[in-house]
Amino acid sequence: MSICPRNRHSISRRNKKRAHQARTPKRFVTCKNCGVPKLSHVMCPDCGHYAGRQIEASTTE
Repeated sequence: MSICPRNRHSISRRNKKRAHQARTPKRFVTCKNCGVPKLSHVMCPDCGHYAGRQIEASTTE
């Protein structure tokens, strides 16, 4: 018993199968403390705030 497909799928059918797999761009939000764009659910790389509190000492001060 063979595991290989019986017939070859066309390029069009292959690409239709992959149509929903396109990568989405990363979504940025503005930091509520300093206003710099940052990834959501991630500490701000500029001021070191996360969820309204200081997590890391700021290097700009």
